[in-house]
Amino acid sequence: MSQLPSPVIFIPGIMGSALRDEYCVDPETVWSPIKLLVKAYERVTLHPSDTRFELVEPARVMADKVFELIYGEIIAELRHNLSPQADKPVPVYPFAYDWRQPLELVETELATFVDEVIARTRLLRHYDKAGYGSADFPAKVSLVAHSMGGLIAAGYLQARGEGKVAKVATIASPFRGSLEAVSKTTTGVGALGNSPSSSREREAARVTPALYHLLPSFKGAIKPANEDIFLPETWQEGIIQTLASFVRMYGLKPGAPREQAVALLKTMLDMAWKHRVRIEKLTLSNSKMWLAIVGLDETTRVSMEIKRAGSKPWFELEDPRNEWHKGVAANDINTGDNTVPYLGARTKFIPTEQVVCVTPSDFGFWEFKDKLLEKGGFHSSLPNMNLVQRLVVSHLKGEKYGQIWGRPPPDLDGGVPWDPPIAGLEAK
Repeated sequence: MSQLPSPVIFIPGIMGSALRDEYCVDPETVWSPIKLLVKAYERVTLHPSDTRFELVEPARVMADKVFELIYGEIIAELRHNLSPQADKPVPVYPFAYDWRQPLELVETELATFVDEVIARTRLLRHYDKAGYGSADFPAKVSLVAHSMGGLIAAGYLQARGEGKVAKVATIASPFRGSLEAVSKTTTGVGALGNSPSSSREREAARVTPALYHLLPSFKGAIKPANEDIFLPETWQEGIIQTLASFVRMYGLKPGAPREQAVALLKTMLDMAWKHRVRIEKLTLSNSKMWLAIVGLDETTRVSMEIKRAGSKPWFELEDPRNEWHKGVAANDINTGDNTVPYLGARTKFIPTEQVVCVTPSDFGFWEFKDKLLEKGGFHSSLPNMNLVQRLVVSHLKGEKYGQIWGRPPPDLDGGVPWDPPIAGLEAK
């Protein structure tokens, strides 16, 4: 291995980047959990006639910076711990993106950013001296992603291949979705965010394409099993009514607002389903290039029921559960990180025996465990966990960094040995 790791791009989760309106002469922040909890829903809600753009025009809302409270520490730690010495930094670039948009659009932006990071790294003398861009040290980047960022990384690799990617580390990524995406669209509140329920947030969520990319597709998520949440006729009437209201007030086509609303919902669901299918088709030349960290042992929604009164569906979200190590081995999978259920974090391209699990008990005594969990729950706190940071650094460096451990996944077959992508990782 080269003395220097490949440069790193950090991809945050949904709502992990601030948004600013650049139409103003002095660009104005319109969504940020950092700056006085700015959430101008009326300015970040997307237009029903073209969801690439805002409901209220003229505007030009763009991605700003990543959420420092959640991601500042892991980015700083990666920069410090990957670099062999202060005057030979390993670049770690935050990738802020518009988290409202379909993930294929974000992947295109990521592809451009990958090329930029490679070009900038070539200009570093210590990388040039190490032969970055040679056969021994290919001009590649490593991707580190939290939550929905992992779906973006997977989609990028599926569409563009591994040619420019050395390694990947994902943290709590819902490759097969989360019930919280359903909660967010139906009630306006869910563990995907920490704000109270509001009609404004609920309405904005219903016309946010990226949120539908997080709908659950894992086995047992939807009951009865013959219901398909990626079809518009499965959705509650309230969602259709909200979209129809947007069409009626802001749409450009005359008449039939309900039909236009159904068509809009179908478009967003189709994009989400096609992306999910693409991710499932991803194959890696070496699955150990990918470190998948999954959170367990928190109460998490693992299923929902779709009930019908005649032909009208109604969503009934079941109470969160945590049955990991509660006495019935078959139920160990009914757990998660309070946002992403274990089965929602699984994916076909990562073998079960290579998944690395962590729990709230893995917080060190020096960490502000209760404070972190209170602010955003285990899912949002995972990037701040020292153990998680050391695991990612160890994976990217190709050698153990500090004291690290992990837990085998709950559905690992007893006859299959745990085989994480970090050699010598201690099993808890």
